[in-house]
Parts: sequence; C-alpha cells; structure tokens
Amino acid sequence: MDIGRMATLAHAKEVLGRTGWLSQQPEAFQAEIWRKALLQRFMPDDVVFRVGDPIGGIYGIISGAVTVTTSPVTAAPRLFHVGVPGDWIGEGPFLVKEPRRVGMQAAIETWMVYLAVTAMEEIASHDPLAVRRFTKLLMMNLDTLVKAFYDLHSPDELFRVAATLERITSHRENIVPLSQSDIGVISNTSRKQVNAALKHFEAAGWLRRGYRSMVITDRAGLTQFIKEKRLD
Repeated sequence: MDIGRMATLAHAKEVLGRTGWLSQQPEAFQAEIWRKALLQRFMPDDVVFRVGDPIGGIYGIISGAVTVTTSPVTAAPRLFHVGVPGDWIGEGPFLVKEPRRVGMQAAIETWMVYLAVTAMEEIASHDPLAVRRFTKLLMMNLDTLVKAFYDLHSPDELFRVAATLERITSHRENIVPLSQSDIGVISNTSRKQVNAALKHFEAAGWLRRGYRSMVITDRAGLTQFIKEKRLD
C-alpha cells in the first residue's frame, strides 16, 4: 500500500475518531466503518452530489470544507451550510431509500472518507443497532439546522454574521471558505451589512481579512460575543 495513503488514512482516523458523529460511536462500530470506508479527494468547486441525485452513502470530512445546498422540488438549490472537519453528511438516502435532499460541493481542496450505501446496508444487516447509530447522525445534523434557524431569526445582523462564522468553521481549521456574498446568503444579511460586521470583528481582533480569504484569529472572543448576544 502507498505510504502517503496510509498516512492520510491514519490522519482520517485521528480526526474523525476524535470529533463529530463517529467519535461518539462504540469502537466495534467504528472499526466496521473503517473496514469499508474509502478515501476521496476533491478539488475546489468539485461537485460531490446534487439535490435529486440517486441514493448514495455518507461522507466524513477530514480536511477542507464543503458547501451544502438544498431547495424545494421546484426551486433552484440555495447555499445554507458549510461542512467542516469532523462533520458527516449524506445519511438521508440510506434511512429513507430516497434520492438526495441536499447537494454538496468542495469549497476548497477537501479530503473525505466515503461509506457507500451498500456498505451501510451490510453493516446494518449484522448489527441490529446500526440503523439507530446512523439515525443519530441525522439528529446531530438536525440539531445544526435548528441552531441555524434560531440564530437567523435574530434581528441583530452582527450576531447573525458572527453565529454563521462560528458555525462554518472549526477549532482545527479556522479559515472561512466563503465569499462575503456567500456569508450574506447563509446569514440572511446584505453584503453591506456583512462587510460592516467583518470590519467590526477585525477591529476587535477576532478575525483577519485577506484577499478572498478570512481567518478566525480569536475564536474565544467571537464565541463570547455570540453568547452575550444570545442573552440580550
């Protein structure tokens, strides 16, 4: 086996075994996942799957970031979330045996592990609790959506932008993989308001803006701001 691939696979186990859905599962179940998971690399703007695509499996993000889109059947897909290392996406088709409800695309170079739906079914055929464990992933992703829904109903645009930045980054990778326009879409905020918010956060020392890039430099400060705003 290629040494570079082995190192990357070891890194995948370290990341996904320490944070996110898989890290909360029993060791025997994790071992089954790793026996069947495939390592995949995506370059910026590569489409992983689209809304309406045939039934497929789940993806666990090792590094990088993916944009997630969705829409009603008759509307064009719209950006609503960003997946970061530790996140797993795509459990719906396995659970309900229906096409993709969301779309996913690499925002930057991204490494993921893929567990095919046939592998998920094989695991479930030998483990009576497997479906419950995969359903736990659905509930964790639903919790993220509920949090986003709650935050987006705040009338405070500074809070909405801050909450979005926190939600689409991680402690491991604090690079914001979106444009200001994209942040505006996710936070339900105008581009002018996003620009003003980012200037405010930069002045506070919470982030640094560069050419087509942003980096969270003080996550604790940003998080504290969000907590205080939630208490207002």
